[in-house]
Amino acid sequence: MCRLFGQLTVVDQPAHAWLLDSERSLFRQSNVSPETAQADGWGIAWYEPDGPIHIEKGVEGAFALTERAHFERASRDARGTLVIGHLRHASNPLGLPREKLLALENSQPFHGSKEIFAHNGAIPLPTQTRPYLGRFDVNVRGVNDSEVLFWLLAHHVGASGNPLAAYARSVEDLVQVWEANGRPGTAPYSGLNVLYSPGPDELWAFCHWKGDFGCGLLASDRPYYEMTYREEPGQLIVGSEPFDGRGGWTSLFFF
Repeated sequence: MCRLFGQLTVVDQPAHAWLLDSERSLFRQSNVSPETAQADGWGIAWYEPDGPIHIEKGVEGAFALTERAHFERASRDARGTLVIGHLRHASNPLGLPREKLLALENSQPFHGSKEIFAHNGAIPLPTQTRPYLGRFDVNVRGVNDSEVLFWLLAHHVGASGNPLAAYARSVEDLVQVWEANGRPGTAPYSGLNVLYSPGPDELWAFCHWKGDFGCGLLASDRPYYEMTYREEPGQLIVGSEPFDGRGGWTSLFFF
């Protein structure tokens, strides 16, 4: 049950206003209460002007004494036409001890050679899903179920060239895996909220979940998994919940 931030702009822009400074910034969402603290890692990714992806990550909460300065520095350094941020409240479908969950390779965003991905939610059967990744299975480095979802999506994007169709196919695969394994638990996933960028001028946001998980962290009038976005001249901001108390935020269509 993580938190997401995405910024897409026409020209290079900083992102610290939403990552760090605003009244409901990503940083302020990191430690609203002990129960909802995003204590298991963080990351900020952006495209450098000449194309390479730059990612800064931590293994504890952005609010932690060991991480705060790094998060603040990364928030102020992040600049470009595309910035994605992530706070991690780890799911643990593999039943691993917490020390095995916390590692840079398990913190998001994840990335490939050109794409950036961040996920809020959980898939309960990551091991059983890996055969669906095709040639991308060898890219899995950590134990985060979200990384399996990333490479599943990448597999289908590679096949279709269409992120929307690829996302829909990924959802179908997860349902198929769940059904093939006896429908354990109550659903084939909790949330499949995703920010996906195949390049510096493109951002896809997908919002889909099953179940009732309470309300937002700083927006108590919203369901926890209901994403939102705001369009302003020259930029689009999207995330898990509004990043300030002003109006203009629109709920993302439930896929």
